Amino acid sequence: MPVLETSPSVHATSVTDRREAAPGVVILGLDAPALAAAVRPGQFVMALPVGGERVATALAIYEASGRRVSLMLVVVGHRTAELAALTVGARLEVAGPLGNGFELDALGAEVALLAGGVGIASLYLLAEALRASGARTSLYYGARDADALVDAERFEALGARVVLATDDGSRGLRGFVTDIPELSTKTFEGIAACGPSSMLRAVARLAERREIRAQLSLEETFACGVGACWGCVVPLDRASAQAPAFPPASPREERAYVHARICTEGPVFWAHELRW
Repeated sequence: MPVLETSPSVHATSVTDRREAAPGVVILGLDAPALAAAVRPGQFVMALPVGGERVATALAIYEASGRRVSLMLVVVGHRTAELAALTVGARLEVAGPLGNGFELDALGAEVALLAGGVGIASLYLLAEALRASGARTSLYYGARDADALVDAERFEALGARVVLATDDGSRGLRGFVTDIPELSTKTFEGIAACGPSSMLRAVARLAERREIRAQLSLEETFACGVGACWGCVVPLDRASAQAPAFPPASPREERAYVHARICTEGPVFWAHELRW
């Protein structure tokens, strides 16, 4: 998967709409035409502080159409609560689009989308793009309970088959999304997934067992979001097209992997190239 050529910018936006999609999950619509035109499925932004705390927040780009971009956020602390409290007309600066997104053409014509929790935010643009390409998609979506499942019906509206799982069995299969039986039997050409690390590791094992190529969007808390701090690294096959060319390896370096930055070389990686 080649690293995407992007030219991130700081966009001065305003909130056009706000929706609480689930308890503690808010979707903010922004007037951001230049960002909407530039984004690719799987990329993200850093939302710059609106108050006094000088810490930016990484958020997946959920929707992008015309002038509007939307961001999905889960309220987990002061910064996300501050963002979630923004009302229509409020100003917000975001830097983006950032990161390396999904490689659409490599997923094939029959694609399994796997989402865990708010990992669903990274898959909607991909589902739209796959539909436009003529690919068939199935969404396998898991969350802690029925209330935490966000916008599954929107994927159905795109023509995706939707199969659900919840930890407590309140909707769909009781268990993890990777426990859904047909994932072990249905034929797919490619897999795209986003969710917690434990889920993505299980998806990687599933893909390896079934000999299906999988692209994984890794979730991480970014300090800078632009690759400067090297605080969000993951071991990656040295031969990967996404492997960073720096820092240079020692002449005595014998490892078959390098440390890639999730915010820059990722967040989307080929599962078979990760050395977890």
